[in-house]
Amino acid sequence: MAEKLTGQTIVFQNPPRIISHASVVGKDEGKGPYGKSFDLVYDNAKCGKASWEKAEKKMVSDAIELAMGKGSLAANNIDLLIGGDLLNQIITANFLARDLDIPFLGVYGACATLVEGMALGAALLDGGFADCTLIFASSHYQTAERQYRTPLEYGAQYPPYKQWTVTGAGAYTLGWLGGEVQLTQATFGSVIDLGVNDPNDMGSAMAPAAADTIIQHFIDLQRGPQDYDLILSGDLGEVGKSLLIELLLEKNLSVKKKLQDCGALIFKGLKGYGAGGSGVGATATMLGSMLIPRLVSGELKRVLLVGTGALLSPVTVKQNESIPCIAHALTVEKIPGG
Repeated sequence: MAEKLTGQTIVFQNPPRIISHASVVGKDEGKGPYGKSFDLVYDNAKCGKASWEKAEKKMVSDAIELAMGKGSLAANNIDLLIGGDLLNQIITANFLARDLDIPFLGVYGACATLVEGMALGAALLDGGFADCTLIFASSHYQTAERQYRTPLEYGAQYPPYKQWTVTGAGAYTLGWLGGEVQLTQATFGSVIDLGVNDPNDMGSAMAPAAADTIIQHFIDLQRGPQDYDLILSGDLGEVGKSLLIELLLEKNLSVKKKLQDCGALIFKGLKGYGAGGSGVGATATMLGSMLIPRLVSGELKRVLLVGTGALLSPVTVKQNESIPCIAHALTVEKIPGG
């Protein structure tokens, strides 16, 4: 009997802690309002490597090394590595795991990958299957453009509602000792597709999935927006964020004063980034650089983190398929008395 499952939501009886974390970003992200909050800002897109894809692997490697260092952890302290990225066959994650002697689960939920991995890692800890898990995710503007749309060398012109894929990686260790923030619930979403087929308009495609998961989370736990200090979506950007507010308002859920978006925040105030940031790198970096510090300081006590993902591929785009989307949610809380 699934005693810890209510609807689509897992209620952790033994809430795992975020022991340590690290966020690394590219030069553009470092120019934004949270530039000084990241652990490392690279001065060029290749991070000193021969290709953008190798640069993305370098970012993940640095984020993991920093997170493990902060937690005073060695590879033999980690029971399971969980991670993914946006590239075909999650090559960044797979090739990174090749270099580490840690059991590995590769996951893919597009831009919801970080939250999916965190939820799985927390469930394994709460279930008694692990004592320490390390979760990571990454995206890179140049690698994503080359795969999903057109190589930068083509000089393609994009519409203003298009988002800018975040160049960044985040790593998080979950366990029982240390840290001041814990994961208390996780809601796994269903795939939602309302027919959007423009690969540049991912905010519009993902907003319905975000709304569906948020509503389900509230139903399962008999909660509402008033029970959270902040609802933080992953990478809807300004367009998707506005749509999400409207969709929830149709269900009499007013979130305008509570809702923020990682993708919209990371480039806030900067020109030339369309509707804001996209990519799993948005959530993976902003969780550690912006959200956790606000929880630790006591400014926030309970936050709903909603990872959003557009499950498209270059093949489906060329076949004019619509874009199926997913959203997963985590309740992130300051540990009482911590």
